[in-house]
Order: sequence, then C-alpha cells, then structure tokens
Amino acid sequence: MLGRVIQTESRVMNEQTWQAVDDWFCDRLIGPDDALDGALAASAKAGLRAINVAPNQGKFLHLLARIQGARRILEIGTLGGYSAIWLGRALPDDGAMVSLEFSPENAAVARANIARAGLDAKVTVMTGLALESLDALIAQGEAPFDFVFIDADKSNNPTYLERALKLSRPGTVIVADNVVREGRVTDPAHHEDDVVGLRRYFDMLARDKRLETTAVQTVGSKGWDGFAITVVGS
Repeated sequence: MLGRVIQTESRVMNEQTWQAVDDWFCDRLIGPDDALDGALAASAKAGLRAINVAPNQGKFLHLLARIQGARRILEIGTLGGYSAIWLGRALPDDGAMVSLEFSPENAAVARANIARAGLDAKVTVMTGLALESLDALIAQGEAPFDFVFIDADKSNNPTYLERALKLSRPGTVIVADNVVREGRVTDPAHHEDDVVGLRRYFDMLARDKRLETTAVQTVGSKGWDGFAITVVGS
C-alpha cells in the first residue's frame, strides 16, 4: 500500500513538472494568440473534450509542415480546429488543407474557429466518417497531399494509413499523434481497441519498404504519449 502511495505521489510530481516545463516553453516561444486562445475557449464553451494538442506541440506540427514546404495538408480528426489553425498557418498563400471530422457539432465549432483565424479560404472541414471521406477524396482523384496529420480514433489508424498512402506522393510526411498511450502500446496486458490499432499501425509501418518511420515519446501538459513520423519513399 505504501509503495502505491509513493508511486501516485511521484506521478503527480512528474505531471506537475511536465506542465510547468510546457508552460515555460509556451510563455517564451509562443505567447498569447487571439485566434488560438479563442479556439480553445470556444471549444471548451461548446463542451468539446480537451484533447487538442498542446500549444508547443501545435507549433511543432506547424514547423514540420513548413520544413516540408507543404502546399497541401490533410488532417484526420479536426475536433475544434486548434491543430488545423496551426497547420493552416504553415501553408503558402495558394496552399490548401482538408480536415476530416465525424461530428457535425465539432465541425461547426472548428469552422467558426478557423474563420476567426482568417483561414477559411485555405482550410476545408469535411464531415462524416473519416474512412468514407477519404474514399471520396480518392475516388474524385484528389491531388496528393504533402503532409498528413492523423489524430482521430486510434483503432482505425491502420485503415487511415492505407487510405493516406493513396493520397500521398514520394516525400509526403505522415505524422500520427497519441501513439504511446502511457506505455500501453507495448504492454501485452492491454487489449483495448485503440492500443491494438496502434500496434497494427506500427506493424504496417515496419513492413512497408516504401516508408521510413521513427517514433518519439513525449511528456508534458498532455501527459505521457508520443508521435510517429513517417516519410513516404518511392
């Protein structure tokens, strides 16, 4: 019992430290931002879950897309549009982004947030099942995307990857969020759908010789998780 109490206290201290470090980074490197702060406030008011990326993670995605020189971005999982704003800001003037969201209510919040950020001419939010939206994009011959961000239900990550590859080109960067799940991804005792989906996702990444992938663990205001980053080869 004592050991469990010590473990719990240690975890709380770790999480407090992670939060403090994230706050320190964000204060110095990001600062206040009316569009982004307003998107979070509007999402909270609408009752959306606070599962958006952290501000420093949003800027990480933004910089990755800029480094990639992305002109076309695909996002799977819009929520309230917070990460869509970060990614949309990475686009050039003639760039375009498509973000997929299952919930019409979430999509309405996201569209309003994106419009307030001045990005509604670049960012389109499609509603409906992501797999159906992806199949529609494929069927209509959508041009390849340069950057793909996967941040929806993890149980479907393998099928999202399969579809995303059909909408990619050699050099496309694919980033998947929440791939560590506090270490559950490697723990054979865990069989929940999201964890099983992530294991299958990594198996697909490892098997496909066209793909170069790494994964990094993250700790911070969003807890212990991580990103997988893939580059599509020829």
